[in-house]
Amino acid sequence: MTALARVVEVAEEVAATSGRRAKVTALAGLLGELDPAEVVPAVGMLVGKPRQGRTGVGVQTLRSVRPAPSPAPTLTVGDVDAALEALAAAAGAGSTAARATTLGALLGAATAPEQDFLSRVILGDVRTGALEAVVLDAVAAAAGVPAAVVRRAAMLTGDPGETARLALTGADLTAIGLTPGTPVLPMLAGTAASAGEAVEVTGEASVEAKLDGARLQVHRVDGVVRAYTRSLADITPRVPEVVELVAGLPGGDLVLDGETLRLDEDGRAKPFAETMSRFGRLGEHPAQTGLSTFFFDLLHADGEDLLDVPLRRRRQLLAERVGPHLVPGEVTADPAVGQRVLDEALAAGHEGVVVKAIESPYEAGRRGKRWLKVKPVLTYDLVVLAAEWGYGRRTGWLSNLHLGARDPEGAFGPPGGFVMVGKTFKGLTDALLRWQTEHFPTIATHETPGVVWLQPTTVVEIAIDGVQRSTRYPGGVALRFARVKRYRTGADAKPAEEADTIDTLRALLR
Repeated sequence: MTALARVVEVAEEVAATSGRRAKVTALAGLLGELDPAEVVPAVGMLVGKPRQGRTGVGVQTLRSVRPAPSPAPTLTVGDVDAALEALAAAAGAGSTAARATTLGALLGAATAPEQDFLSRVILGDVRTGALEAVVLDAVAAAAGVPAAVVRRAAMLTGDPGETARLALTGADLTAIGLTPGTPVLPMLAGTAASAGEAVEVTGEASVEAKLDGARLQVHRVDGVVRAYTRSLADITPRVPEVVELVAGLPGGDLVLDGETLRLDEDGRAKPFAETMSRFGRLGEHPAQTGLSTFFFDLLHADGEDLLDVPLRRRRQLLAERVGPHLVPGEVTADPAVGQRVLDEALAAGHEGVVVKAIESPYEAGRRGKRWLKVKPVLTYDLVVLAAEWGYGRRTGWLSNLHLGARDPEGAFGPPGGFVMVGKTFKGLTDALLRWQTEHFPTIATHETPGVVWLQPTTVVEIAIDGVQRSTRYPGGVALRFARVKRYRTGADAKPAEEADTIDTLRALLR
């Protein structure tokens, strides 16, 4: 049985290593030591995605039940897997107490480094730099199998842990094919600064609107339709409109990749938050909460796998089946046309465009330069209202920032004050974390558990993808995908009185 301490040791080594080759070597060594039954849970821990999925445990629960650490390591990978299974299975009356008991016992048997690691695993915030692609390369090295074969198998199984188990037990990965009804990892897009630049990189491309909705992979097998999220969670009962639509499409078995969203009466995309809120309304009639669904790729049709078929042909076959539900786009090799399509997509309320090399295969789970997304990035100067003490790798550092916009008219509080609009820990380098931890205590007003509250004097430039309506924050808006660009200090200093206002952010709401 492999000790948890060994997994933690390798995870810390990988986190401290910047070189990809060194990460792969360390991970491959660990994978070679695991028993077959330990591979799936160990891989799940390394990438921050336990095989049990969500366990119902959050930050506050972890903080409230965390006991003194064990002086010596005793836990095995199997012990942790069993405890996570118990946490995930707890339901109904008494489940909160049951989770607390199970979690307390697990953490009480863990050393301090193991406690930190387990907390990050449970929260899905491992941050070792062992992204799935790196782990799959390590699987290839440990099993002596070409990396391309391992990556394709992971794409088709939709499960890196199971792929690792198969590879390490000598299974023939080349025999794994696309199975309608089994979700596969979605193909991902890199980024480009402009549509014209993206077209120059890809060559002739399909420039398609990037819809501001939820990505869906839909399978129809023998007339039965199942819908899966980007993370491969089955949400079929929550999208009856999608099921009805796909059930009525021509042909036999299908595997479709697309996007679902809510549209207003003029056909413009509603804010992303309204689409996501729809997923919590299980059982409502589609006419009340209707989703509109559009498809941009076809992975399987009528018994034929299309992953290796060029996009030009896949899109033609897709159009024949979905008709008006094809994501709008245009095939071009002209950067100017790509920019025009982007402008049209933004005018229609979409996020931007995805520029796809027209002869590219469907490389599920890959983020390369065959698909490039382009969307405007907005930056605003906001004020830091508070900072939270970090955990795991950021233990001892002030990390997650509470961000506020200026409220000069006092619409949401005292005139000239600040109203909170979101949090972020994205974009913080070690240097910035160190600076925050040294500086913020000097301007602190008070401290509550885990949070240091600050004088509203520090201005930080924040990049966002937009805002969404929010009932959580008094200003009625929340930032989307906020990340730190820089602090406005030193020669670049800006006073808090010149920070952007809540009205500026509210104007972004469509």
